[in-house]
Amino acid sequence: MAITEIANSRILIVGGSSGMGLALAQRALAAGAEVIIAGRSADKLKRACSELQSPLLSAEPVDITQENQVAGLFERIGRLDHIVCTAADIEGAYELLPSLDLGAAQRVVESKFYGPLLLAKYGSPLLSATGSITFTSGIAAYRPAARGSVVAAVNAGLEGLVRALAVELAPIRVNAVSPGWVDTPIWTFVVGDRKEETLDAMAKRLPAGRVGQPEDIADAIDFLMGNAFTTGTVLHVEGGHRLI
Repeated sequence: MAITEIANSRILIVGGSSGMGLALAQRALAAGAEVIIAGRSADKLKRACSELQSPLLSAEPVDITQENQVAGLFERIGRLDHIVCTAADIEGAYELLPSLDLGAAQRVVESKFYGPLLLAKYGSPLLSATGSITFTSGIAAYRPAARGSVVAAVNAGLEGLVRALAVELAPIRVNAVSPGWVDTPIWTFVVGDRKEETLDAMAKRLPAGRVGQPEDIADAIDFLMGNAFTTGTVLHVEGGHRLI
């Protein structure tokens, strides 16, 4: 098994100011990597930098749905070894069809499909030959539920994109992590103030006996960055959710 050295690498984490991205930033910094976290909210980036407190960390504001901003981001930051995207805008998208606002659906597509596409377009020329790109899909592509049609479709589309990019961009490796239910702030947009009871109910159903934590997904992304023989792959980290 070929292992890529993470310690001296330079990693861009879009969505690195919270949840899974923040957990990955913490893990990568602890390993000695130089980390750039990026996202739309300057306030969240500032809080993340304050929390992580590392001279190896920097932050870049960017809206990955805007092509000019993505192009400008890579012009500023230069050479990279790995690109990771955990960002998604799903606010308003978890609705039954009669109540679904097309604008909310479009924001999911823009943030979770077009955004990663733009990151690959402008970021891949700056990656080392042993570098990688890792996106985040999700269990909705395999276990869709009422109210989740848009997210299920976009996750599935993103996984198709991963396989195509792995061929087109080779030898750069392109993969996806598909998380199950993970305890992150995004649940506010899914179930509102019923987050705790909803996650507890799922924990009782899962073979793993619990829902995921951001660190579980960070561990999986770390593997995909470091394993030089893995590309075009979807790594499922979902506590056995596909079995129930």
